[in-house]
Amino acid sequence: MGETPLHRKVKQLIIERLQLEGMTADEIDDGAPLFGDGLGLDSIDALELVIGIEKAFGVRIQDEEVGAKAFASVNALVDFIRSKGVSDAA
Repeated sequence: MGETPLHRKVKQLIIERLQLEGMTADEIDDGAPLFGDGLGLDSIDALELVIGIEKAFGVRIQDEEVGAKAFASVNALVDFIRSKGVSDAA
């Protein structure tokens, strides 16, 4: 599929919201898990990302189940944001 402007924006949001100093968007694998063995995020990071996604894209993550699927990876997050009607040019 390749990286889209939306992928880059999501990665930048992750880096900025979670203050991952020294990390670049290129270092985040689109398909890698955001939690656990992947990027290693935790539940506090998840809350910060929910707030960031809602502010940046105007989409709401209704509950924990939706959030768990949406935050599986950058690709999953991009798919979730697209499913809410946000375009790739966002």
